[in-house]
Order: sequence, then structure tokens, then C-alpha cells
Amino acid sequence: MTLFCFLKTLCYHCARTISTMSQPSTHLYEQIAESIRVRIALGELAPGEQLPTVRALAQQWGCTTSTVSRAYAMLAEEGLATGQQGSGTRVAENPLPQRQPMLHWARLLNQAERFILDAVTQGHEPAQIQTAVSVALARWQTLQQSIIPTTPPPPPTQLRFVGSHDLTMDLLARLLSETNTTIPLDLKFQGSLGGLIALARGTAELAGIHLYDQVTDSYNRPFVERILPGKRTALVTLAYRDMGFILPPGNPQQITSLPNLTKPGVKWVNRQAGSGTRVWLDVQLRRNEIDAATIAGYTDEKTTHLQVAQAIESGAANAGLGIHAAAAAYGLDFVPLTQEIYQLVIPERVWETAVCQSLITIINSDAFKTSVNALGGYDTTTTGELFWIEP
Repeated sequence: MTLFCFLKTLCYHCARTISTMSQPSTHLYEQIAESIRVRIALGELAPGEQLPTVRALAQQWGCTTSTVSRAYAMLAEEGLATGQQGSGTRVAENPLPQRQPMLHWARLLNQAERFILDAVTQGHEPAQIQTAVSVALARWQTLQQSIIPTTPPPPPTQLRFVGSHDLTMDLLARLLSETNTTIPLDLKFQGSLGGLIALARGTAELAGIHLYDQVTDSYNRPFVERILPGKRTALVTLAYRDMGFILPPGNPQQITSLPNLTKPGVKWVNRQAGSGTRVWLDVQLRRNEIDAATIAGYTDEKTTHLQVAQAIESGAANAGLGIHAAAAAYGLDFVPLTQEIYQLVIPERVWETAVCQSLITIINSDAFKTSVNALGGYDTTTTGELFWIEP
């Protein structure tokens, strides 16, 4: 056996072991909550709109009412839903941050006008009113300086990543840990939309996304502008990657296109709602007028590309959608369907930190690009490319 073949075999078994040991299972109530988050993020559920009853949703998902209640409780804790006795559960009036600068400015002017009117009514001259406002503002600033601590806030203990699964993120986490930084990259794979919502809620410092927008026929930017309005945000390209069917060796079902998924004997394994892979699939199913209910296994969801590949390798399914690198890690067949861009979303406040700049240095390094190319199915020509989304 040559050295190359030995290393390839070693990497294959390591990938299988890591995916089996490190990928967490997703509880059903979390899947239900995520499906509702996705609909809120996409605007399919409007603020104040009533959600299905606990009993109706339990029947739809084939679970107990307590499971649905737990999902609704999770959404309520996140500020995405509200529930009252007798009126059911509704989408919160402001589930995601909205940009309303003109409304805030109008309210401020109204308050200022009321103050001036009261002062004039009491007999004060305009010059006196202006002086009083200046002195009051100066006193307030002095008070703030005495209250706000002069010591800087404690440094973060970790850089929290939430987003879509990609093998390059595991590489980044390892390379960052090998640098001088003491801040680890904490990875949580909850889908592309889950990553953006985590940024909006402040529970993550960066997200990884590959979201296809059907209206603009483009990736990522429309979703960032919709879910993170009014925030200056960086989009950093990690890589372009091949996505397609992951299949058993030899492709026994002869699956080469989406209509083939409804053939007898095909057992599909899906990605979870909110993942970029699932968003792309559902758009393509609608374009091809394919009813998802006719695809056996459509409701069987996995949270990572490696979990999809593992299900196919084990025989639990015989077809799934994922990246080429995941198929290669398990020695499976791959039929390419599209090439998509995977990008990091980084708010400006995070971009300016030292640990983030260490991460960007790694992304632009030859060592990182070489490692990514070795995974298979990636194009690193534009890796490290930076775009700013201005408010």
C-alpha cells in the first residue's frame, strides 16, 4: 500500500469515527421549534398570527401534545412566540429586530415639542429653554461617566459559531486551537437560518450560511439583509462546494435527477428545516412540481452532511442530498446537482476583535486552502473574499 492510499484510508476511518462520536441528536421538539423559526424568518408567519393548536400540531408531527408544548415554550423563551390562556400561541409582535429609525426620530421630536410647550406655558424664554437643555444634557453625561465602570468588560471565553454544517468549520476550529489564541471556536450546527437568528438574538458571534434566494437567484445576502437589518455585517467566503445526491456505491437505484426520488424503492434521508440544503431542495421540488409527500423518507431529518452520509452507508436510506466531501468520507457515490457558496456572517463588532482577525488570517492562509481542497468537492479560488453589507 502506498503512503497516499494509507493516508486516504486513515482519513476515511477518522471521519467516520468523529461523525459517530461528536454529532449530537436532535430532539423532536427542537425540530418542531426550528420549523416554526424558519417560517417566521422567511415571513411566512406574520407577527401576531396564531399558530396551530397543540393538539393539531401533535397530530401533524405524530407526537404527544407535551412535545409540542415544549417546542412552543422554547419559542416563547426566545421571544419568537407568545401564549395566553384561552387565546392559544401566536407569533410575537416583533420576533426579529426591525429597523425603524424614522419612527424613533418622530417619537423623540414629539417628546421634545411637549417639553418646549410646557416650558413656554410656564413663561420661559426660548434662550432659557436652550440653556436648560444644554445644562441638563451636561449633567446627564457627567452622571453616566460616574456610573459606567472604567474597567473594560471581561474578554469572551469562546467564539460561538451557529450555522450550517460544513467540514471546513471543523478545520478552522482545529487550526485556531493550534495558534497562540486561548479562545476556542465553539461549533453548533443548527442550519443556516438558525445561525442568522442566533446572530439576531446575540447568542452567537458568527454564523455559516448557504441560503439560496429564489427571487434574486442569489445566495445569502438577501437573507442577511432581511434578518439582520440596520447592522453592518461582513460576508466572508469560505469556499464554493459541490452539492448533489449522496448514494450507495454503484447507485443501485439509478438516481440522476429529482423526479427519480419518487421511484419505488427509494428511501430518502433529508436535512432539517432551516438548513441551506433543505431550502435549496424545497425550491427545486416546487420548480419541478414534485410533491414532497411522494418522497419516502422526506420527514427523516439529519442535522449534518455526515449524518446523511452515515445513514446511507448503514443502509437506513439509499439517497440523500449533501456535499461531495461527506460522500467521499464514507466511500459513497455522488451525483453533482449544483455548486453553492458557503460564507461566514460576521457582525462589525465581532470583526474588529483580535480573535476574529486570527480566524481571518487562517482562512486566507495557504495551509487552510490546501486542507480544504484535500476534502474533495471544494473550490477555494475565492476563499477569503470579503463583502460588507451596509445598513
